[in-house]
Amino acid sequence: MRILALVAATAVIALPAFAADDDPTPPKPTETTKACKDGQIFDDKTKTCLDADKESFNDNDRYDAVRELAYAGAYDRALKVISSADNPKDPRFLNYRGFVHRKTGNVSAAMAFYHAALRIDPDYILARSYMGMGLASMGHKAAAKAQLEEIALRGGTDTWAYAALDAALNGKTEAAYERNLD
Repeated sequence: MRILALVAATAVIALPAFAADDDPTPPKPTETTKACKDGQIFDDKTKTCLDADKESFNDNDRYDAVRELAYAGAYDRALKVISSADNPKDPRFLNYRGFVHRKTGNVSAAMAFYHAALRIDPDYILARSYMGMGLASMGHKAAAKAQLEEIALRGGTDTWAYAALDAALNGKTEAAYERNLD
């Protein structure tokens, strides 16, 4: 019985798991993207769009909305939701500020946000991946590869963050956003 429990525990540990930040699929548009206005999130309880700063939302709800809006290209709306966060210095929000700036062409501002996120959490591999993509887009391949190596050193070789940056380094910049990288 103990051996069976040990084998089961080992199997669970060995399975690659994606954190919410490392989900390999772009978020599906919800009513937040389709129906809500600037600075609003769809509230499942009331079935209405509410201002993101309402107490009915926590920063995890806001983060999910930011990620959805950013992937949908609704960058200004994503920034408004970030501004409503209880903790806008959360590395996840700093990372998505960087993502928005990078996607809108302000890569130098993006780098400042990625660095800020990594000062708080050096192990935040998604920020390393997005920063590496920005570096690669500017032609700084060695610096981007250094981020890929940092992701690997932090145990992230079986993650979307690693696969996406590796794809960007191989000239497949947008492939990481369009489909699941197996």
